[in-house]
Amino acid sequence: MATHPGGVDTLDPIGHSDSARSAVTWAAVFAGAVVALATTLVLFALGSGLGLAAASPWPGAGPAATTFAIGAGIWLIVMQWLSAAVGGYITGRLRTRWVGVHTHEVFFRDTAHGLLAWALATIAVAAVALSATSSTLAAASATTNAAGYASDVMLRSDGAGSAAANAEVARLLGREGPMTADDHAYLVRVVQRNTGVSEPEAERRVDAATTSLRAAADKARKTSSAFALFTALSMLIGAFIAAVAAAYAGSLRDDVDGHAMRPGHR
Repeated sequence: MATHPGGVDTLDPIGHSDSARSAVTWAAVFAGAVVALATTLVLFALGSGLGLAAASPWPGAGPAATTFAIGAGIWLIVMQWLSAAVGGYITGRLRTRWVGVHTHEVFFRDTAHGLLAWALATIAVAAVALSATSSTLAAASATTNAAGYASDVMLRSDGAGSAAANAEVARLLGREGPMTADDHAYLVRVVQRNTGVSEPEAERRVDAATTSLRAAADKARKTSSAFALFTALSMLIGAFIAAVAAAYAGSLRDDVDGHAMRPGHR
């Protein structure tokens, strides 16, 4: 009989010596992570079918980042909640039963197993998807497309336009930082030369294009920030749910095993 530091007596059938076997049941952790990944795929397909997955965690899938909405963020949290709960539960039920371990230590190990399963599944998703990078690249692509469209509008005329002029204007509009006075004056001259409109009309077109591009860049920035916020929130919730589910499943497993080991039980 050994006394727990907190004053609770615990059974120690092998004496006061630590086991050489690791406390981590990796088979259960991997099984829970695989189930969590599969659940995520199923829920993502369901969300895509229902039009809820406006932002995809997989590369090359889903609409552009600028279409991200609150509903998609909520669905992202729901996917994490359900997949983490299922994965954590599987991990807790499949882990090896610990004999002669204090209940507080068992609770800690169960929550750690659920957290490990969640972490493994999250790393696997990040390695395949690189969602943050995809979101950033999508936002940058949207800004580039907006610059090209703005140049087309500026140089719009009844005659044939110049592809070289369109490309040059798009580069000037798409450069980082505020537009300089020289670039503004040059764009006004390019618009006049290629469209034949008056100088006031050319200036109006340049100013309208600049304003629309600033709005597009600001929208892309806010969308990227919202996506990152919802992703971080869903991951934190997923970690907590996986740990709780594993602890609950582990307690159920120990109750079942303890009941089965009682004398006279059939």
